[in-house]
Amino acid sequence: MEQDYIDRDRHVLGGHFRRDISLTSASEWLSERMNMAVKFAGTMNAINRGLDATKPEKGADIVEDWEAALADIDTPGAKGILRDLASLRKQLEKGEPDADRVHALLHRLGTSTTKIADRAEKSQDKLKALGEALTEAGEDAPDEEEDVAAAASPKRARKKA
Repeated sequence: MEQDYIDRDRHVLGGHFRRDISLTSASEWLSERMNMAVKFAGTMNAINRGLDATKPEKGADIVEDWEAALADIDTPGAKGILRDLASLRKQLEKGEPDADRVHALLHRLGTSTTKIADRAEKSQDKLKALGEALTEAGEDAPDEEEDVAAAASPKRARKKA
């Protein structure tokens, strides 16, 4: 009878259940997975409804949740995403966010999220969908055009005192 419960729990928890795991640990693990699903849903809903319709304070809260979720991730690319999330949160916390900067950050976050999705152990499909949605919601900031005149006569050397 006990083995039936363990087998069922192992299936429910995605094979991560061990005999020595405490009920509290299993509960925390399940809660963490449910919170992640809520984060994905909340973020996708905000994007699908139109980010212009989302209040900056609500956007900042969503970003803060993602910062907390990603804080302990040690996957290549995660630190860059965290930096961009911090920049986005700071923009959203301003009285009047710079729309061009926000859209550039969204695009960059989308691109980075899509790239990191392949390395994720869990939620690859959700991460890809989120990355694509962020990329669509943002705008690629074009590189600064080369100043041909400045390139023709560069002043790169440090001015001497």
